[in-house]
Order: sequence, then structure tokens, then C-alpha cells
Amino acid sequence: MADHSNSSSLGRPAAREPLSRWWADARTSFYWLILIALVLRLGFIVVGHTYRFKTIDDNFSFGFEMGRIGRSLAEGRGFSSPFSGFTGPTAWEPPLYPLLIAGVFKIFGVYTRSSAFVLLSINSLLSALTCIPIFLIARRCFNEKVAVWAAWMWTLLPNIIFWCTRWVWETSLATLLLTWIFWLALIAEERAEWKVWIQFGFLWGVAALINTSLLSFLPASGFWIWYRRAKLRKPSLRGVLLASVVFAACVAPWLIRNQRAFGHFIFIRSNFGVELRLGNGPGANGRWMEHLHPTQNVVQFRLYRELGELAYVAQRKREALAYIGEDWHRFARLSVIRMLYYWSGLPGPSGAVFEGTLRNSLSLTSAALAFWGLGRALRQRRSGAWLFLWLVLCYPLVYYITFPHPRYRHPIEPELGILILYLISEAKPRS
Repeated sequence: MADHSNSSSLGRPAAREPLSRWWADARTSFYWLILIALVLRLGFIVVGHTYRFKTIDDNFSFGFEMGRIGRSLAEGRGFSSPFSGFTGPTAWEPPLYPLLIAGVFKIFGVYTRSSAFVLLSINSLLSALTCIPIFLIARRCFNEKVAVWAAWMWTLLPNIIFWCTRWVWETSLATLLLTWIFWLALIAEERAEWKVWIQFGFLWGVAALINTSLLSFLPASGFWIWYRRAKLRKPSLRGVLLASVVFAACVAPWLIRNQRAFGHFIFIRSNFGVELRLGNGPGANGRWMEHLHPTQNVVQFRLYRELGELAYVAQRKREALAYIGEDWHRFARLSVIRMLYYWSGLPGPSGAVFEGTLRNSLSLTSAALAFWGLGRALRQRRSGAWLFLWLVLCYPLVYYITFPHPRYRHPIEPELGILILYLISEAKPRS
């Protein structure tokens, strides 16, 4: 953090009111950032009663597929049954977050309010900890003023607080991991070769077991580290091999489990074919066709149960690819629509037109400001500007070909927020 011993040299008066003195110290304090962020999030959980999940449909809204898998683990049936009933082994979701849910269920009870509160509190802590890499990234790439604004924006904004206090899902953990990986890529050129590559391989290994969509940024971040070190004539080939070994060691146990459970190689999770079909098929309009999901469609669930997970996913993938192959121009138009929805938000229900329009306007405006800030950073050749660009280009790609959801933008919101505040900090008052 910033050194406060010379704060008087920055032109602030020596005699301050107590609140001003507190802010002078707290504004760059990780302790206060994390504490206030966590208290706000826990307060939101308690006041909003967000731990009281609906009990209809056998508590499915409590963790959705991950909650179901967590229940199966806690009840001794292994990593299985992502929907209703016992349907056998699954690789529908990556393993780490369902394992966390299972551990909480074992201690605090399956689908209890105590378990809900604990899991949402863990999410809130992970969200609060994200303030640290946000501050470090913004200070390195821009300046301390942007770092302070970005960290406190993450601490205070309700739309940031929403996901960690309402969804039992991996969103907050994935965001923290991706932000730390971004920070590591920025400082990799300064670290010993073996250290940076071990950290890089390990963080990406954990990320893969949390949310495989994050891996779309892996090649760009790895190339960035190699390029920056090459400019300083620092070797990286052995480091790349070392990172690959560490990454493989992290994911290998799960790949072996999948091979044994299904008799086929499955890289982390199995359900991409279904995700592709839920965005591409008759009636596709750029959104998730929820009515075709096994949790919403009795016929699809029966097929899943009768065929088995891998055969069911393969059939849905064939349907999606056939639809895409019939008309590539239609698929391209849908992908453009999905891209717009990703950045502007999905259209709201017909009964909430004003609310949906306001939400979408804010989402689109924030994206536009972030792109503007990115463009300015690139023109000014700011440190890390190209890494921001690769993140914005690479991470959303999978959602352009499947379907978008507001939650899918959350893992890159820290970087978007930094770019927005950098742009604002560069604004010059008219004379």
C-alpha cells in the first residue's frame, strides 16, 4: 500500500477533522477496504434475507446444478446428479465449487439456511478480497488516484455486491482468480523465472477447476508474460514448460476421475454441447433458450436420464452444429446479437420495460466508457493496455457463440471499472 508518512507533502493540511484524518489513512488501506466491503456484503445478506432460498422444486435455486452435485457429495453418492434424482456420475460442472458446497453441507446441513448464509458469506469475503488486486493493477497501470477510486467502487457499488450475496455459485471466486492472474501477468517480468511460472501454472490450474470459461484468456496472458520477459532478454522457454507441468498436475486428478467414471477423456466438464444447443437452434434469438434445459423441460430430462450424460450432450451438440451449418450467415447474425447482449444486457421482461431499459442503458454506458478508456490507454501506451485489450477480446468469445447472461460479465468487471475510472481521471475541465 501507499506510504502515508509523507502525506503532508501532498498538500493536505496538517490539522484535519477526525473523519478527514481517517480517510487520509483508510483510502489506501487494504484492511479498511476489505473490512468495509465485507461488512456491507454481510449486511446485505442479513437485511435482504438473501439466505432464504426458495424451497420449491426441492431447493434447486440454492446453487442450481452445483448445489445438486454438492448434495450428492455430502450424502455420499459422489460427484453426481446435477438435476433431480440420482442420475449417476457427472462432469456437468467443474469440481472445486461443488466440493466447497459439499463441505459446507456436511457441517451446516444440506440446503439449510445456515449453509446458505455460510456460502454467501464466503462469496462475500472472496468479493471483498478482490479489492486488493484491483488496487494493485490500477496503481501499476495508471496511478494511485485511479487505484483508490477503483478499489472503493468495487467495495461500494450495489451491482457488484449483488452476485456474491444472492447466488451460490463460483462467480466471486472466478473473479478473484482472474484478477490475480491479470496482476501476475503485469508483474511477471520483474520476478524470478521459476517463481512466476509456477504461480502462473498453479493459478490457471485452479481457475480451470473453477470455471473453464476463464481459460480463453490463458493463451493471451501467457504470451504477454513471454513477450514482456523477451523484451528484457529474460528466458522463458523453461518457464513455459514448468508452468505447463504445474497446470497439468493441478487438473490431472480430475481428468483421471473423468476417464474412470465415463471411460472417455473429458477435459474438466462435459456440457459444452448442451450450452451450444441452448443458444443455437430453431427459435434462437440470441438469448438462452431456457425451455430446452433439462431442469425446465421434462422431455429433455428424460432424454438425459435415458441416454446418459455423454450421449445426451453429444446429441445436443450435433443438433446445434447442424443448425449452425445450415446457415452460417444466420449464426453470424446471432453471434453479433449475443455480443450486443453481453455488453448491453439482456432485454427485460415485458412487465418491467422501464427497469430493463434503465439497467441495459447503464450496462451499455459502462461498456462504452470502458472501451473509450481502453482506447485512450492504448493511444498513450499505458503499461498493461494491451493486456486489457486481450482480456476484453478473449474472455467473452465463448458467450458470443453460446448465449450471454449478466453474470458472465462479472469476472472482467474489475478491469472494466479500472478503465472507466482512468477515463474519468483524464477528463480536463473546460477553460
